[in-house]
Amino acid sequence: MTHPDQHPETIAITVGRPPVGSGAPLNPPIALNATFHAGGSVGYGRYGNETWEALESAIAAFESGDTLVFSSGMAAISAVFSLLPIGSVVTASHQGYSGVMTLLNSLQTNGRIEVRFVDVANTEEVLEVLPGTALFWLESPTNPSLDVADLPTLISAAKNMGCGVAVDNTFATPLIQQPLLMGADIVMHSVTKYFSGHSDVLMGSLSTNDSALFTRLEDARKIGGAIPGPFEAWLALRGLRTFPLRFERAQANAMELAKRLSTHPKVAKVHYPGLATDTHHGRAKSFMKGFGAVLSFTLHSGLAQADKVCESSTLITYATSLGGIESLWERRRRWPNESFSVPESLIRLSVGCENIEDLWSDIEQALRNA
Repeated sequence: MTHPDQHPETIAITVGRPPVGSGAPLNPPIALNATFHAGGSVGYGRYGNETWEALESAIAAFESGDTLVFSSGMAAISAVFSLLPIGSVVTASHQGYSGVMTLLNSLQTNGRIEVRFVDVANTEEVLEVLPGTALFWLESPTNPSLDVADLPTLISAAKNMGCGVAVDNTFATPLIQQPLLMGADIVMHSVTKYFSGHSDVLMGSLSTNDSALFTRLEDARKIGGAIPGPFEAWLALRGLRTFPLRFERAQANAMELAKRLSTHPKVAKVHYPGLATDTHHGRAKSFMKGFGAVLSFTLHSGLAQADKVCESSTLITYATSLGGIESLWERRRRWPNESFSVPESLIRLSVGCENIEDLWSDIEQALRNA
């Protein structure tokens, strides 16, 4: 499962390979099978797939927990919430991935669960509302304002209270933090983002080191049917081979752009925990191994100017999503389901692997045109 003597770059290249043998292929095949002869371990195409398993073993090596892949990140998230009994209490961030917030609000409106929304960066507030929580859904850094939760403290406290803990680790990735090793029960990834890295795959994953919980999640995938396609799984595994290299470059670019944006006269505030001036810098530095490749910033002017900035780029793509090899940005409040705690003019920038000077030149001209 784990590779204690190997570094992430090596793990990414070596895990999920077929058995070594004379004439054996280096890469796993795309297993296009829905039906299997009786007597085997799979039984039916919705229950398992050779290509999924290769990708799952690779993600498992990074997150130190058995892994299941799903047809999308939301499919993985929905599988987690499907395990909760009716009336369960879920505590979650009041500012995070909008898909999760929309789903939680829908489940609450339908009487399925009770949701307690909190500021996950406010440790005292979280600890006050955690008692009675069945599942604590954590996202840190948060999307899109890059707030940082005190994961070691909150995970430990939640487990001591008997709460289940699930962490969306998409922004940070296991290169920065490994929540299962902090005591979390589940780690979720939008595999679409950094693991795949090329904006051409929709997929999600769940990792856990609790065997009973793994079986329940696997059953939820079987019955719910949210399975990934073999070709998509193969693409995701191919993308993962360069994940540490892409992330290292993108993270370095993000740090430099955050510094430059923080001194630009049209920028009111930059949200990036790598900046020494960021509210969350000290906390992030205390347990995270890096600061990620996503930043956000607000303008002194309003939403119309923020839209104009995004529309004026010629290199950075104006689109929603993140974690690809290319840089993307957008004004997040253009989406009606975005949290009202997010400023109207906030632009989220997913920094890619382009040349830093080319990126900065594009940002400068976009700000100038706005």
